[in-house]
Amino acid sequence: MTQRPDLLAPFLTRALDKRAEVGLRRTLRPAALLPGGRIARDRRTCIDFSSNDYLGLAQHPLLVDRAREWAARLGAGSGASRLVTGTHEAVLELEARIAAFKGTEAALILGSGWQANAAVIPALLAAMPGAEVFADRLNHNSMHTGCAAAGVRQHRFAHNDLDALDALLARHADAPARLILTESVFSMDGDRADLVRLAQIARARDAVLYVDEAHATGVLGPGGAGLASIVPGGVDIAMGTFSKALGSFGAYVAGSRLLVDWLINACGGFIYATALPPAVLGAIDAALDLVPRMDAERAKLAALGDRLRRGLTGAGYDVAGSTTQIVPAIVGDAALTMALADRLAEAGMIAGAIRPPTVPAGTSRLRIALRSTHEEADIDALVAAIGPKA
Repeated sequence: MTQRPDLLAPFLTRALDKRAEVGLRRTLRPAALLPGGRIARDRRTCIDFSSNDYLGLAQHPLLVDRAREWAARLGAGSGASRLVTGTHEAVLELEARIAAFKGTEAALILGSGWQANAAVIPALLAAMPGAEVFADRLNHNSMHTGCAAAGVRQHRFAHNDLDALDALLARHADAPARLILTESVFSMDGDRADLVRLAQIARARDAVLYVDEAHATGVLGPGGAGLASIVPGGVDIAMGTFSKALGSFGAYVAGSRLLVDWLINACGGFIYATALPPAVLGAIDAALDLVPRMDAERAKLAALGDRLRRGLTGAGYDVAGSTTQIVPAIVGDAALTMALADRLAEAGMIAGAIRPPTVPAGTSRLRIALRSTHEEADIDALVAAIGPKA
C-alpha cells in the first residue's frame, strides 16, 4: 500500500519555523523533581526555580504513602465519570474536607485547574442568562477560554484597577446578572488581588465574585486556606488546585451546596470527564493533613520571596509588584530572556523563561517560583548568576 503523503507537514513546519524565528518555539525536556528545591535535568542536579511545588510536598513521604494506600484499597483507576459509575464514599468525605478547609458549604473535585476554569465558567453563565462578565486583564488563559466557550464578551479592566471595575459595573447596572472573574495571586506577576475591596464592590454592585486561588491555596491565608479565607462569605466561588502547593494533581471548586449541585448537572468538565484515580485522591487527602500545620514553611517562603525581590530590584529588574512566592524578573525581549535562562541552566539553576502569548509583548521574563525547601544561599546564588540588567 502506498504511503499517504503527510498533508499537515508543510503547514506545521512553516508554523513552527515562524515561532522559532521570533524565539517562541517551545520544546519538552526530560526532568524530575527532587527534594530540597532541586531538579534533575540534562543529567545534572540543578536548583529548581521553575516548579510550583511551593511547600515541597510533591516528594513528601506522607503523600507518597497515602497515594499508595488509596491505590491498594481502591485500585489504579476510577473507571469512568462519577455520574456513570457512582462516587465512592471516600471521595465524598474528601470533598467535605476540602469544603471545611475553604470554609464553604460544599466542594467538587475536577481534573485540573485549566479544566475547572474552562468548564465551570460556562456552566455558571448557563444559569445566568444575559449576565455581563468583568475580568481582570491578566487572568489566566483558562478563564478567558471559559468565557469564550460560553460565547460571552468580557469587559476587561486594567490589572488590579478596582476603580475601573467599579465604574464598569456601574455602567452595566441594568444587566440581569454580573460576574466578576479574578485570580487571588496572579500566576505570572506574583502579585495579589485586593479581595477585601473586591468583596465590597461585588456586594455593593450585586455581582457574583469568582476567584481563582490556584497559587494561593496552601501558601496564603489562615492555615494556607487561600486569600478567600480572609473575607468569609465575600467570595461566591473559589476555585483552586492540588497541583501546586499541595503537591499532587487536580482541582476543586468550593462554594454553596446549590452551586455544587448545579455543576454536577451542568459542568461538562465534570459530567464528561473520567474521575481522578484513587492514588491522586489519596495524595490530596494527605496534603490536607499537612498544610494547615505548615505555618513555619509559609513564613520561610515569604521571607525568601522578600530576599529575592530585594536582590533583583537592586540589580535593576522590574519585579512587577510581586508580593508572593512567584517573583518575575522582567527582561523584555524574548530572545534575551531565553539566553538568560540558558545561561542560568549552564550554572545549574532552572528558571522558567516566559514569553508571549503567555505574557504581553515586551514583558518576557524569568518566572521564578520559590519553594520552602530553598535556602537563603540558593537565593543569593540565583541573584548573583542573573547579574545586573543590561
